[in-house]
Amino acid sequence: MNGARFISIFFEVFWAKGVQVYLENNETGGWRTQCAVYLKVMTDMRDELTGCRICAGRFAATATGHAPNPVVWFAPGARILIASQAPGLKVHRANTPFWDASGKRLRDWLGLDEAQFYDLAKVAIVPMAFCFPGYSAKGSDLPPPPICAQTWRARALDVVPDVRLTVLIGGYAMRYHLRGFTNVTQAVAGWRDHPPGVFALPHPSWRNTGWLKKNPWFEAEVLPRLRTAVAEVLND
Repeated sequence: MNGARFISIFFEVFWAKGVQVYLENNETGGWRTQCAVYLKVMTDMRDELTGCRICAGRFAATATGHAPNPVVWFAPGARILIASQAPGLKVHRANTPFWDASGKRLRDWLGLDEAQFYDLAKVAIVPMAFCFPGYSAKGSDLPPPPICAQTWRARALDVVPDVRLTVLIGGYAMRYHLRGFTNVTQAVAGWRDHPPGVFALPHPSWRNTGWLKKNPWFEAEVLPRLRTAVAEVLND
């Protein structure tokens, strides 16, 4: 076989200045894996994200007057994506996502124990803002700064290309990921109409306990199907 006619070179994991490159050259002259011609370059940006300080001035001006602390909890290989809102104060201090009562409720909804939920090889948690946005002068939670998603979200999602199940938590994540989003209740109720492998959930905060009582169909219909989907993805 003429080497000029057919050359196959595959670098499974090649690091050069922080860039991970998967390459395969073949007789087409393109770069391919299986049947798709491609050149995939994935930059692991987690260290860069951890050091982000673009919102330092914004956070200093809040009632909490805190410094940025991006909570970065995702890694290549994860099969489940938790697309959430933003860390709260407890998460900011613990540097661990959903390290509060809402996290316990969320894990129950998913049918996961703590070890499974925090296993980076299984679950990626990518919020709309990686830092605690702070409190307003009235003590209310401030919304995720849009600049965070604009700066980091696409790159963060590129780090987890193997996701098979996406769980959208709250209106900010739903607005980003769902076409035609109108409101949280309709998005949660319309779980059958979402793209395969996508579920929309209300935020598991205690503030939504009233919503849960008003919408019993969520626990009766949505959660059993969600738990089944989670188990199928992790056990496959």
